[in-house]
Order: sequence, then structure tokens, then C-alpha cells
Amino acid sequence: MALFPRPVAPLRAMRCARQSSVALRSSFSMSSTRQGGGHSNESQFDPPTGWLWGVKPGEKPEPEGWEWPMALFFATIVATGIAFAFKPDTTVSTWALEEARRRLEAEGILPDPSPNQPQDKKE
Repeated sequence: MALFPRPVAPLRAMRCARQSSVALRSSFSMSSTRQGGGHSNESQFDPPTGWLWGVKPGEKPEPEGWEWPMALFFATIVATGIAFAFKPDTTVSTWALEEARRRLEAEGILPDPSPNQPQDKKE
């Protein structure tokens, strides 16, 4: 008896998998001819016309169904970007810094940055 016996089950599984893949390949190669659906000799693309986007000068292009939703989508993206650029800073650290500055000015420790303008005192 060998110290490390050879596993038999994995080898059988590999052999079976190899044989089944060969059988699948041969069945696919036999049926690789394409069946046309009645329009197999027609091209699925429009022939080139030489005009930009296929529209002659002076003609109005026909609107497609995807154009308005995409324009609305990009307008929403731009509006969201502008809104985020101009949104107020509402972080806790900004509020704490401003509150500390107000308290230090009220106690007289920090000089008033604009002594000519009247200050709002809530106390």
C-alpha cells in the first residue's frame, strides 16, 4: 500500500467532463449554420447617404423616442451639480467654529471683525 494513494473519483469526474464537453462542441459545430428569419439577405443597417446623420440640408430631422428623456436626464444632472456647488456648508465643524467665534467675541477675548456694523445679539 502506497503512502499517498491516488484519488480515483476526481480523475473519473475529469474524464467524464472532458467527454461531455467534446460531445457538446461537436453538436454545436453541426448546428452552426444560421437560420434566416425571412430577412436574412437584407442588411440590418441603413446604407450610407453622405449626409451628416443621414439628413439632407434643409430637411428637419425626425425626432426619436430617446432624445427628450436623455435631454431631461442631462439637464437634471447639470441642475444637481449646480445645486451641490452652491449649497450651504452645514457641517458640525463649521457650526462649532462659528459658535466659538461668537462666544469669544461676546466675552471680549476676540476683537470684533467689523466694529462699524451693529451686531446681532441673541442674549
